[in-house]
Order: sequence, then C-alpha cells, then structure tokens
Amino acid sequence: MKRRHFLASMTGAAAAAPLLKAEAAGGDIPAPPQVTLGNTGIVTSRMAQGTGFKGMRMQSNQTRAGFESLVNLIRHGYDRGIRMLDLADQYGSHLYVREALRFIPREEMTLMTKFQYRFDGKDALTLPPALQVRMMRKAIERYRMELNVNTIDIVLMHCVVTPEWDKECAGYIDALREAKEQGVIRALGMSCHTLDALKRASELDWVQVALTRINPFGVIMDGKPEEVMPVQKRFKERGASVIGMKIYGNGKLVDKREECMKFAAGLDYLDAMTIGAETPEHVDENLRLLAKYSAYS
Repeated sequence: MKRRHFLASMTGAAAAAPLLKAEAAGGDIPAPPQVTLGNTGIVTSRMAQGTGFKGMRMQSNQTRAGFESLVNLIRHGYDRGIRMLDLADQYGSHLYVREALRFIPREEMTLMTKFQYRFDGKDALTLPPALQVRMMRKAIERYRMELNVNTIDIVLMHCVVTPEWDKECAGYIDALREAKEQGVIRALGMSCHTLDALKRASELDWVQVALTRINPFGVIMDGKPEEVMPVQKRFKERGASVIGMKIYGNGKLVDKREECMKFAAGLDYLDAMTIGAETPEHVDENLRLLAKYSAYS
C-alpha cells in the first residue's frame, strides 16, 4: 500500500473510533515530578509513557491494542501528569500519538522517538555516508508528517550495539545534527544494547540523551548493574541526560516491581524513566510507586 493511502486509512480509522473521556487526576495518585533533561533545556515529567512493549516490525502491545486503547491510555497518563511519550519507528506508534495530540496540548508534551537504522537493510552500516544522510532526512520528514508536528523534541539512534557505532552511522548522525541545527529536532541521543556501545556513547558530546537499561537484577541489561551504573553516571557528569528503561526488566520483574522502582527512584543520576504501561491501572500503579520510593532518593 502506498504511504499516502496507508496514512489516510489509519487516520480515518482513528477518527472513527469512539474515544472515552480520560479520568480526571485522582487525589490519591501523585503526579510525577517535573525534571530538566540535562543540558537540553527540556522540562518534562520524570515518568514517561512507553509505547513499545514487545515492539518490533512497526508494532507493539500498545499499538496492537488499537487506536482507542492507546489514545485513551495516553490521555489518562496526561491527566495523571505524564508529559513525556517514548516512541519509535520500530513500534509504529507515531500515528497513534498524532491522534492523541488532537486531545492534549502538543506544547505540554515531550515527544521522544528513535531511528532504527536496521530498517535500511542488514548492510545499513556499510552504506555510503551520503546515502545514510539521505535515508535519515527522509525518515525525519516522515516522522514529522506521521506525528503532524513541526519539531520533534528528542530523536535517538535506536539500539546501537558496536564499539564504533558512531563511525558506522556517521551519515545518519550528520543528518540528525543538521536537523537539530535547523530547529527540527531539539535534542539528540541514543539507546544502547551493549556495554561497549554505551561506553562509546558516554564519550560523544553530541549525545545529549542516553536511554539506557537499568534495574537491580541486571535483567535484559548491557551488563551487571555494577558494570553499567558507572558508565551511566558519565553522561550526567558531562551534562547529558540519563533516562532509564527496562525498569521492570521488559516485564520479567513485574512481581518485583516495588524493589525495582525503589532502586530506580534512588539513582540520583537518573533524570527520568520510561515504562510501557498497557492499562490505566498500570499507569496509576507506577505513579504510586514512583511517589512512594522517591522519598528514598
């Protein structure tokens, strides 16, 4: 299906879906605190709504639930004080957020999305830099169209894994920096999936936002907590922002969520965290835990 036909059909389906009114914020559910993300100048909530639980092939559990479900989940989070949305091309969540922004103020939301260079094929890292630049420019243009925004707050290189990923992705990164200079993107960063890639990212001044995996058990992380945490702190030391993900180990630690939240909330270098809640009840539970254990930080 051609892209314009795909977009028309998806947005038409969203407009036709009956949307429930999100609950007003409950007095027993504290709103997450507002934080400044490092040197980006971006002020947002310490809790982000993730949209990529089991996200791959441009879909996730949140998007598979349908427009009505995800749009109402985002609206519920907004009413609870959540002001950051964690998106990715790989999750296919842009169009869902576009619909949600019909009901919540764009200027109050921080939109963070990610570019998955592997979509350019298994040899993406060997593409000539000029072609990488072209691919990234096209991707940014598409993201803005899908989200129906002029500016994207944060764009990350998604799931970098090699020790020299910044050299291999030089063309993509050049286009990102160009877009930032033009004001199309406010801040740049990466998400890592190996310790070597994380170490390299901590050395790069242009990386303003590090989306990095952390929980007390080392589940689906780049290494053991004692190996990862000193590297994460390096970002903070040079003025970058650290946003935690896999707080519950990609769902494998939900039975230990109190311990996980207490651990994450107590990390003084962790500006914010993203959790892929799937229901309004999950959102409320996460916010209660964040408020409860922030007292220990």
